[in-house]
Amino acid sequence: MLSGRLLREACPGERRSMPLLILLFGVFVPRLTIVGLWLLTNWFQGMFASWLLPVLGFVFLPTSFLWYSVVQRWFSGEWGILAITGMVVAVLLDLAPLRPRRRRVVYVEQT
Repeated sequence: MLSGRLLREACPGERRSMPLLILLFGVFVPRLTIVGLWLLTNWFQGMFASWLLPVLGFVFLPTSFLWYSVVQRWFSGEWGILAITGMVVAVLLDLAPLRPRRRRVVYVEQT
C-alpha cells in the first residue's frame, strides 16, 4: 500500500489522500469502487480522451484500471518503479481468478 510519505514525495506541494478503507475496498471490489468514484467524485474527469479505454478497463481489468488512474492522479502519469510494481500486482490480481485450480484427488481404499 502507499504510505503518506511516498504520496507526499510523488506529489510535492499537494496533499492527496485516500482513506485506507476505500483503498482496500478497491482491491476487493474494484468495479463497485469504480462506479462509486465515477458517481460521487470527479476522480476520472479529464483522464481519458474517449470512453473506450474506461469501459474496457471496467469490464476486463478493473484493478489495473484503478491503479492506472492512481498513477495518473497521484504520480502525474510518471511510471517509476513503484508505479510499475503496482501495475504488475494489479494485473496479477485481475488475472488470478482465471488461473485453473487443481482438483484434489482423494483415493479411497476398498476393503
